[in-house]
Amino acid sequence: MSTTMLLLNGPNLGILGRREPEIYGTDTLADIEKAVAEEVSGRGWDVRSIQHDSEGDLVRAIHEHSLSSVGAVVNPGALMIAGWSLRDALAAYPRPWVEVHLSNVWAREQFRHESVIAPLAGGVVVGLGAFGYRLAAQALMHLTAADR
Repeated sequence: MSTTMLLLNGPNLGILGRREPEIYGTDTLADIEKAVAEEVSGRGWDVRSIQHDSEGDLVRAIHEHSLSSVGAVVNPGALMIAGWSLRDALAAYPRPWVEVHLSNVWAREQFRHESVIAPLAGGVVVGLGAFGYRLAAQALMHLTAADR
């Protein structure tokens, strides 16, 4: 059985730390990757972190790792709004996964209030900044334990 967890991040998340820090915080994606790796290390998992600004590249990554991963934590960024091909790839992903967002999307602009992928997720964590990724990783470990 695989011990690799996918950490997928969508558009504009590669510039965390300098992108609107008043909304997204000052942690970089590397900081988040390290925190998630620490969180899942006790389970014996390693983290395969993938960030793309292109929806097609994220879809490809999901397909390529669908059988070689234990599950995923996914921050789709703005693709949550209209990322239909991302949604379809996640619908076909045979492992548990959790959606995460740094900001509280429901406290922001109206167009951010609906995720096309959230109904497929094992859970959704929003509004807790970089710490939310740790919680999403914990939730994924819980979901995979229940999956056994």
